[in-house]
Amino acid sequence: MSINSIFQFLVPKDKKFFPLFEQATQNLVHLAETLHEAVNAPKNKRDEYFTKVEELEGIIEGIAHRTNLELSKNFITPFDREDIYSLITAIDDVADYMYGAASRMRLYQVEKITKSIRKMTEINLEACQLIQGAVADLKDMKNLKGIADACKKINKLENKSDSVFDKAVADIFENETDAINVIKYKEVLAALESAADKCKGVANVLESIAVKHS
Repeated sequence: MSINSIFQFLVPKDKKFFPLFEQATQNLVHLAETLHEAVNAPKNKRDEYFTKVEELEGIIEGIAHRTNLELSKNFITPFDREDIYSLITAIDDVADYMYGAASRMRLYQVEKITKSIRKMTEINLEACQLIQGAVADLKDMKNLKGIADACKKINKLENKSDSVFDKAVADIFENETDAINVIKYKEVLAALESAADKCKGVANVLESIAVKHS
């Protein structure tokens, strides 16, 4: 047991970091929902969704910044300091790449949203929902199996995202004759696949924390 863990028995229940984690994951799910809604919306409605995605990414970035400030001010933390930093950074990374996908669709004026794009936003939404549940289970460390199960599901979703990405890129090269469109779609798909990969990064951090407290 680490010195930090021993101190946890002697101090009041954390009122700083878990609320920040909860805010971050709540906004992360909202961002993923908004992005999924955007790719299922009519073309003339997408821009308002993309604007909301940008706002939510900024909120999550701000929460990550506040979390790091709290780390610099507080000696006692609910679990290892490096894990707190890694977790909030990993959550912020997911938001960054989902925003990156939205930004590319907006800037490149992608008109036709493919089934693959919709499927990958759906995968990312499911992964973010699992992240939210697993992070909530960190609060009392009583449902470590639930955290482990969520992480396994996130890893499977990341593998699924890889498969969708590979097939989508192959289809683009085979069927798309406009070289500019090839670049547009590949950039959007790559950002979505990276977001799923970053979800796996969050799962890796969560697994590490759970193992330390098992």
